[in-house]
This record gives sequence, structure tokens and C-alpha cells, in this order.
Amino acid sequence: MLKLTQSIFKAYDIRGIVGKTLDAAIARQIGQAFGSAVRARGEKNVVIGRDGRLSGPELASALAAGLQSAGVDVIDLGVVATPLVYFGTHMLDAQSGIMVTGSHNPPDYNGFKMVLGSEAIYGDTIQALYQAIVKGEFAIGAGSYRQHDIRDAYLQRIVGDVKLARPMKIAVDCGNGVAGAFAGDLYRAMGCEVTELFCEVDGNFPNHHPDPAHPENLQDLIRCVQQGDAEIGLAFDGDGDRLGVVTKDGQIIFPDRQLMLFAEDVLLRNPGQQILYDVKCTRHLAPWIAQRGGQPLMWKTGHSLVKAKMRETGAPLGGEMSGHVFFKDRWYGFDDGLYAGARMLELLSRQQDPSAILNALPQSASTPELQLQLQEGENFALIGKLQGEARFPGSDQTITIDGLRVEYPDGFGLARSSNTTPVIVMRFEAESPQALQRIQGEFKRVILAAKPDAALPF
Repeated sequence: MLKLTQSIFKAYDIRGIVGKTLDAAIARQIGQAFGSAVRARGEKNVVIGRDGRLSGPELASALAAGLQSAGVDVIDLGVVATPLVYFGTHMLDAQSGIMVTGSHNPPDYNGFKMVLGSEAIYGDTIQALYQAIVKGEFAIGAGSYRQHDIRDAYLQRIVGDVKLARPMKIAVDCGNGVAGAFAGDLYRAMGCEVTELFCEVDGNFPNHHPDPAHPENLQDLIRCVQQGDAEIGLAFDGDGDRLGVVTKDGQIIFPDRQLMLFAEDVLLRNPGQQILYDVKCTRHLAPWIAQRGGQPLMWKTGHSLVKAKMRETGAPLGGEMSGHVFFKDRWYGFDDGLYAGARMLELLSRQQDPSAILNALPQSASTPELQLQLQEGENFALIGKLQGEARFPGSDQTITIDGLRVEYPDGFGLARSSNTTPVIVMRFEAESPQALQRIQGEFKRVILAAKPDAALPF
């Protein structure tokens, strides 16, 4: 039996390596702690589901047993994409749910994404679960267990709402993640002709990693769209809550640009409302939103943090550079890659040349996410020091809501601490390669001044 370590209790979820930091006994304890938190709110039901990882059945079974021992009635959705668990907390008599998923992590990882009382939990609430386990403070009871198939209700809800202007030919790449069990059927039901890549759910991920945030994972889809008759390609991460898009000519439309199209559409029905986006997003997004009568609101990175801010502000749409898109307009406000894909197809079906519309969205030279590897805990200390001491001559403004985002007339640089690993994540965007180099040079200067031995990735 493994010893429980606090390190698996991350900022937005619980995540560990199966057999090293996570096993069935720990999953059971997490069930007991979460079940106790549910009971403390006067609730009785919890929805659970799992992705296609090989460790899923054992962990989900232990989780259910833990929940039941705390007096919670468990509704098990079986093998589903994460959004179907969120959907279950809206459609079934349950405000709380747990998805057993390793998301886009390597195959030997697994974990838990949690909704407690209709809210995605993070930070202190997750740490409170750890403390409850350490102290053994659990509610006691004997909850029931039942299985429920929510697939048809989910598909019908989307197909009933999202309408294509014309049939489309598309390709989808699920990277052997659990979205493969739903994507083809969903888009065919909407009137698409679908070419499926790697839609067999396989927890070994034999083809490529299911993470559309990284261009190398989109190469198969790009080849398929370029060589076949599909108009557009959609890609999903391991648990189906993030979307990737590629055009006919092989361009990757990153999520901050997808968000431009979504914002334009949502603002037609919600004039003057706030549109939320995280600190990693392009500087073209704020003026785009403002020009269409919306209020741009930059916020911290992290799906739980964005959901909480949307609830606070009443924003009808939010999005993150990582690919999480949150529709409150016509949907429930949770991140859902499959639904975002449906909404994207709805907009593109009105165009004769979908790729031309996507490629015409404003774009600058930019870097992918660059990572500065550090020791555990060093990342937060270094960002704190930079926020206090770093100076950036020639910049327009410095934004410190999540790390350090420095805006220049011709670009921006970002350095923020990852909430899940001991790294500082950096991203740069500018109007020219020269400006990009200059801004990177400014960040190099202040980071090396604060930490002379930093091994920078640029």
C-alpha cells in the first residue's frame, strides 16, 4: 500500500503516477473525503465517470466504494469524456461529480477532476480533502451504487441545439483518448461526413499523445485533411474537454484565435457582455472583442479558475490558450471540447471556404509555451521576486494577475508559474521576429538578474 503524499493534490485536480503516488487505497480515501464534503453540504448524490486509461476501472471502483462508505449514493456513468460528468451534474439529481482521468498526461498517470456543489474546486478546497484524509475525518454511512448511460441524452442535447447550415466533411483525431467514443457519432448526427483518426479508445495511446496543444500531435490530422476531402480537422485531448483545429492548408488555429470566432457569435446574442480569456492568449483578442461590443476580461490560467470567474461575472463565454472553451451561451458554462467543436462547425458551415475564414483571423509571430525547469517551490519564489523587482523600460503596462505579462506597443512577453509542476511557463508574441527577439531578451535579462544560473529555453 502506498503512502499518501500531498504532492498529488494539485491546484485544480488530484493527479499522480499509478503504482508510485496513486493506487486503489488512495482513491478510496479520496472518495471518503469527497463524500464527506458532499454530505457536509447536505447533498447525497455524486456522479462519477472515467476515461480510457488502463488504471481507470480499479481506481473508479475504489473511488465509488469510498464515496458509498461516506453515505453517498453513486451514479456511475462508466467510460465517458470529462464533459459528460459535468453534464451529469446538471441533468441528474446531483450537484457534485468526479471524473477519473489523467487528461493529457502520460499513460501511467491518472487522477480526479472534481465538481463540488456545482463548482469546479481548486486550491484550498482540494487541500482540505488532503487534510480530511490525514486526520481520518470522514462521514460514515452506506450509500447506494447504480450505473447510468447518459450518452444519448448528451448527444441529443447538442444535436437539438447546434445546427449546421450545410453538410460538411470533417476529420477528427482523438489520439486514442476517450473522446473517440463520442466524436464520430456526434458530428455524424449533426450532418457531417466524418473521417476518424485514432478514435479507438486505448489507454496505451499507441499513435501519438492526446494533447492538441502541441503541434507534433496534430501532424497526422494535418496530413489527413490536406490529402483527403475533409474541409477541416478537429482534435481532442485525452479526456475530451479541449479542442484543437486545423485548416485545409495545414494551419493550426490555436484556441485564442478560435475564441475570436466564438466571441463574435456569442456577442450577437449577448451584446455588451464580458468575454473571459487567460493571460496566455494573443494580444489581438482584446481589441477584437471590444470592436464587437464586448468587454474583454483577462484572467488567471486554470480551468477551475476560469469557471469560477465566469460564475462571478456572468460572462457568456470564456477560453484558455490550452484549449478549454467555456460556453454559458446556450450551454452550461463548463469546458467541453466536443461541444466547442460542434459550435465551431455551426459557424464554419455558413462559409463556402471555412479555412479562409479561420486563416484570416488576426495573427502575430509567437512562440509555443517555453518552460524554465526549476526545483520544487522555486517557481513561485522566482515569480514573486520578478513581480517585485523587475523593470521593463519601453513597455506599456505590466499585468500581474497571474505571473508577469508585459505589454509592449509591438508585442508581449509572459512568465507565470505552473500550478502543477515546478516550472515557469513563458510565451512571447510580437509583430516581427526582431520584436520577438527583443522582448525575449528583456525577459532573459530580468530572469538572469534574479537567478543567474537559470537554464533558459531561449
